[in-house]
Amino acid sequence: MKDIKALSDQVRQIACDIHVYHGHGHLEKVYENALAHRLRKAGLDVKQQHPIQVYDEDGTLIGDYLADLLVESGLIIELKTAKTIAPEHEAQILGYLKSARLEHGLLINFGSFKFEIRKFAWTENHRRQTPIHANQDHE
Repeated sequence: MKDIKALSDQVRQIACDIHVYHGHGHLEKVYENALAHRLRKAGLDVKQQHPIQVYDEDGTLIGDYLADLLVESGLIIELKTAKTIAPEHEAQILGYLKSARLEHGLLINFGSFKFEIRKFAWTENHRRQTPIHANQDHE
């Protein structure tokens, strides 16, 4: 997988361009398809609605969930079309990262007038949210 910061920055820029072009009035699936399309055009490996296995604390497989996008086999992207990113959206992506034992995720909201993106990283010790030019204005 390419450098996670460079990959996250590339996804951020492409998602921002989509928000500028398409605005904030479409269904989540439209943005998912647009982002997957543009990331693939940029040469990245992208899986849509990709099943991610979820493990219990002892390593037992307990099920799976569908990631909106999985990029380069290591970056989960969770998409929203909400008025703003809410605490439950953040809890959702952190839960996905922890359960799937993946470290990096992006939460992108296309539903707001302002483009919103947040990067999350999960380690066994603690969760952390790292800024990635969050809440950009594109008017």
